[in-house]
Parts: sequence; structure tokens; C-alpha cells
Amino acid sequence: MAFSADHWAFSFGVLGNIVSFIVFLSPIPTFYKVYKKKSTEGYQSIPYVVALFSSMLWIYYAFLKTNTTLIITINSFGVFIEIIYVGFYLFYAPKIARVQTIKMLLISVVGGFGVIVLGTQFLFKGATRGQAIGWICLVFSLCVFVAPLGIVRQVIKTKSVEYMPLLLSVFLTLSAVMWFFYGLLVKDINIAIPNVLGFILGILQMVLYVIYNKKEKTILKEQKISEIRKPAVISLDEENKKFPELTEEQIIDIVKLGSLISSGKIHVASCLQDTCASAKVEDTPKLQTVEV
Repeated sequence: MAFSADHWAFSFGVLGNIVSFIVFLSPIPTFYKVYKKKSTEGYQSIPYVVALFSSMLWIYYAFLKTNTTLIITINSFGVFIEIIYVGFYLFYAPKIARVQTIKMLLISVVGGFGVIVLGTQFLFKGATRGQAIGWICLVFSLCVFVAPLGIVRQVIKTKSVEYMPLLLSVFLTLSAVMWFFYGLLVKDINIAIPNVLGFILGILQMVLYVIYNKKEKTILKEQKISEIRKPAVISLDEENKKFPELTEEQIIDIVKLGSLISSGKIHVASCLQDTCASAKVEDTPKLQTVEV
């Protein structure tokens, strides 16, 4: 039996929920480090506040549309998990970071979301209200997808992929693919269009990771080879007329050499001494003089 557009849309929506669920859980290792160190250190709360605001917007949009159960389920989980992240951050953050986070929450989640809800309720009616919220979600999603360009710029500038998590980039790209086809099949451009940009940026991040990760490994390999080939030179200090301090490896080599000599495995001077002592004068041929 052939799948209809609704069946395909439901399938991609379920897959989108699964992948997005994994993406929402990806910061757990970060917060585990925060818990172990009892400090947020240099971590920022902006990604979690933005994700919370985005999930709330999509839930509001989904309630204004029909057949959007899959949008509601994943974004409800998003709101739940992001509240936990933000609360965890506030608990371990220093005073300055805590105050900044609270300000962002008041401005975006309380103020921004409140203005959007009240404004659309009074200014728009019926289907127009859903379209207005859809465009707001579209613009905001584009801004969220553009955010990783900072990481891309950092990778190109430093030629290092240290701060680009490959696994997260892969799941974000998969999420963009799933939600793009879902939006395409349900004929919702507000869902489909932002995920086109998300897919392009995800592919760009993975390509950069492969390129610069390969270069980074090559550089490290060359450095190791040069260190191995570099001869160990012990130079005499001309001013103090003494040898410099030996490294641990050089001391070990000297001890090994001494043990080999003392054990009889290497005998240079002793062999020469024994040979000379055993040689007899009479064994040497006598020279005869020849008179001319």
C-alpha cells in the first residue's frame, strides 16, 4: 500500500521529534561538568534562553494551526528541558552571570513573548493571526540557524575544530532535513524555509570539520616526527665549564649503558687490556737487519 502525503508527513514528523529530542539532550555533558566543578565558569546562558523562547513561540504557533500535534510534543519537551537547564545555570552561576540571565529571561521570555501574544491577539484575527506568528517564528528560526556562523568563523580563523562538536552538527543537520520535509508535506513554509538554511549550515560545518580536522592531524603528526628525528645534543657550558643538567631519558640511557658494561655484555677497554697482557714478547717476530 502506497504512502499518502499525510503518512509521509507523519513519518518525518516522528523522526524530527526523535532527532530533536537528542539535540535537546545534547547539553547534558556540559551541565554535568558544571555540577562536578560547582561553577558555570565561561559557559553562557544565551543558547538556553533562546531555545526556551523559540520553543514557546512554536507552541503558540502550533495552537493557532491545525494538525500540529508533533510540533506541540517536541516543543513542549523543549520548554521543559530548557527550564531545567536555565534553572541549573542560575543555581551554579556567579552573581553577575545570574543577574544577566534573569534580565534576558525578563526581556525575552516574559516581555518579548508577552508582547507577541498580546499584540497578535489584538491586531490580528483568525487565519491572519497564525500567519503573523508563523512569520515571526520563521524570522526567529533563521536567526537561530545563523548563530553557528560564529563557530564557523572561529574554525576558519584558528584552523582548529576544537570548539566544533561534530556529533551535534550531524544531529542538527538531520533535524533540519526531517523538519524541512515535514513542512513541505504539510505545505507550511514557515517550517520548511528555515530548515533549508539549517541544512546548508549543517553541511558547511561538517565539511569544515573534515577539512580542518585532517589538517590538524597532519600538523600533529609532522611535529611528532620532527621531535623524534631531532638529535639530543649535550653542550658544555662555556662560562661555568660544566655540563648542563641531563634529562630523565638521558640519565636512563647512561644507567643502561653502565649496566651492560658491568655485566660483561659490552667490553671494549677490558678486552684491549686482556689482549695486551697476554701477548708475549717471544711471540712477536724478530726483525733481521740486512747489510747492503
